[in-house]
Order: sequence, then structure tokens, then C-alpha cells
Amino acid sequence: MLSSSAREYDLILFGATGYTGKLCAEYITLKLPADLNWVVAGRSAAKLSAIVNELKSINSDRRQPGIETAALNPEDLDSLVKKTRVLINTVGPYHLYGSPVVEACAKNGTHYLDVTGETPWVLDMIKKHHETAKVNHAIIIPEIGIEAAPSDLVTWSLANLVRNKLSVGLKEVISSSEMKAAPSGGTLATLMELPDHYSVKDMKNSMRPWALSPIPGSKPEKSSSWVSKIFGFRSVPKLGIVTTSMFASTNESIVQRSWGLQDKGKFYGSKFSYTEYQKADNRASGAAAHFFILFVLFALSIKPVRWLVKKFVYAPGQGPVKESTKNELLDVRTIATADQDGRTTKRAFGRFRYEGGMYYLTGLLLAEAAMILLQNDDLTKKLGGGLLTPAMLGQSFIDRLRNAGVLLEAEMLPDE
Repeated sequence: MLSSSAREYDLILFGATGYTGKLCAEYITLKLPADLNWVVAGRSAAKLSAIVNELKSINSDRRQPGIETAALNPEDLDSLVKKTRVLINTVGPYHLYGSPVVEACAKNGTHYLDVTGETPWVLDMIKKHHETAKVNHAIIIPEIGIEAAPSDLVTWSLANLVRNKLSVGLKEVISSSEMKAAPSGGTLATLMELPDHYSVKDMKNSMRPWALSPIPGSKPEKSSSWVSKIFGFRSVPKLGIVTTSMFASTNESIVQRSWGLQDKGKFYGSKFSYTEYQKADNRASGAAAHFFILFVLFALSIKPVRWLVKKFVYAPGQGPVKESTKNELLDVRTIATADQDGRTTKRAFGRFRYEGGMYYLTGLLLAEAAMILLQNDDLTKKLGGGLLTPAMLGQSFIDRLRNAGVLLEAEMLPDE
């Protein structure tokens, strides 16, 4: 296995001709160091050449990316990943196309990043490749896009703040997210294909509490009323009315894995729990959103319905027109309660907010995370390797995101 310093490239963007891949390539071209030695990779040399020409027209005053072609077979992928220190993979759905890429990176000591939201697949990758990646010092971080980096990073920020201020961990952490965005063809394809690949039992097993954590967590206290259980909504101090979130289980599973990876749960605290909702304007809209999500999930469990929906949505590789995404928004607000005795309840507030295209944000997250892995040798040595989470990149990652225009903050709230 080649050492990191002996690799031919710093970074390979695999899947650069897809919707998210193009946006990531654009961000790299505009924002990352001009001397970055990087490559766009995929199956079609002609399509890759066209992408390179587009990137040159965006910014000609920098080192332009090279081109590498590779199919999804072990020989091609082994050859590809051995050439680079870091590989960004935007080829999805990941449960169909991502497994051999993760395997190649894990066994060849290549750092890996992706933006899946496919929890059953992530669980598979943890079981199959975590130990191999640890042995070979390959840092593998799935779900470092809008699923689940914002939730994961805000929670880490709050745990870090409370630990520094009060020398204690966290108990209940509740998050409320607001997202205004249109899905890409790749995202829609994933929703359509996942039920064909995994059984209902597999899906439920991967999304049970602490399923992705390396150690079991505490059982959350049952604080929901019967109204919340039926209608989905609840009122949370400082957050307002919240309701069922389509992305809750995906984000919760990654946050819970971060809990288990950070000093075996001691950093976040032994009583830590995390629950995610989406923002609701009022109780009526919260109930409506709850029942709509239940309806969508039920409908997508029916194969003929999925077949019909595919006829009317974006194809993989396509997505919203760039101009139409300028007013998109992601706002994640989180309240954390400190785990301490006493009459006074200490709480902290955290926030992740980004205004602009959500898939551009995804490219931003990938590119900035890649720079951490390339530049922060002390951190990569400390992490060692394995199937990790966005929060494991810590304050260095947060600082880069802030410099890139992301609002990411954490503060103690006044005593109540």
C-alpha cells in the first residue's frame, strides 16, 4: 500500500458528470487552492472532458483537473484509489454503486467522503469495512452532505461548548430543521430504489436507536404526549412547534454514531439522547405534515407506485436549474440540556444555517471536508481510520464552513 505522500493526486472527484458532482467540481474550481492536484473521474472520457472545459471557463487561473476513467469493478477501482490521498464519491444511489468504492478505499488506505442518506447501506458498510479501514488508516465518512452533517456538527458544537463551560455532558438534545429545496434526480432515484434492495425488516433494523453506534446508548425518556404520538406535533421551548421529519432517523443515526465514537460516549455524556423534528408554523400545519409524510412513506412502499412516480421525476444526474435554487434554505436549530444536578437547568442553543442551493451546499461540505483530510495531519493521525462521521472532523471543519459562508454557532442560554 502506497504511503499518502507517494500518491499521484491529492484528490479525485468520482462521479463528476452527475448533478451533485458537477456542483462539487465547480466549488473546488472556485474556492479550493489553485495548486490543488486533483482529478475528475468516471466512466466516460468524453463527458469528463466536457466538464473540464466548463471548469476552465469558470476559472482558468488555476491548475485544471486531470481525467481518469474507471468502471465499477475491483481492478479499475483499486487502480484508481491507489493514485489519490482522498476520494470524493458522488455516484449514487450508493446501495447500488457505492459498495465497491468503499471497499477499495478501505483496503488501500484512501480517505473517502460521500453524501448518501441510505442508512441501511451505511450500516452494511460499517459491518463490512470499518475494521479494515482502521487497520489501513483510511478515514471513511459517509453522509457528509445535508444528510447528516448539519445535525451532526451542531450537536458536536453543543457538546463541546457545554463540556468546556460546565465540565459535564448532555442529556436531552432536540433539533428543529427547516429546509426549502427541490430534490435532484439522484435523491429521487434513491427513494425509489431503496425498498427494492432492502427488506422492511432490514430498513427497520438499521433505523432503530443506536443501530450505527459502536456501543449501546441509553433508552430515551418517554416525554411525548398522546397528542404528539397521534398528530406528530409538539411544542419545544425556544424552538416552537415542531413535527415529524422525513430525515429524522437518518440524521439521528449518524449523531448517535458520533456519540459512540467520541470517547465511547463519555464526551457527549452517558445520558445523551438526540431527537430531530422539522419546523411547523402551527399545530394544524404540523399535523398535516405528519400525515403527509406517513402517506408518502406508505405509498413508496408499494412497488407499482414507485414505478409510476419514476415516470414524472428527474432522472439520475439531473436536478433543479441553478437559478431556481438561489432562494433555497437550510436552518437547523438545536436545544441541548446539560447533564447536571440542581434546581437551575442549564441549556445551550446551536444553529446551522445556509442560504442558497442545497446541492451546492453538499458540494461545499464535500470539498471543505476533503481539505481537512489533506491539510490536517495531526487530526488524521488522531482519528486513525474507520467508518467515521462528520462530527469527527471537529472544530477544524466548523471553522472552514464558517469561512465558506455557513452560519454555525453555539451559545449558552440564560438560566431559567
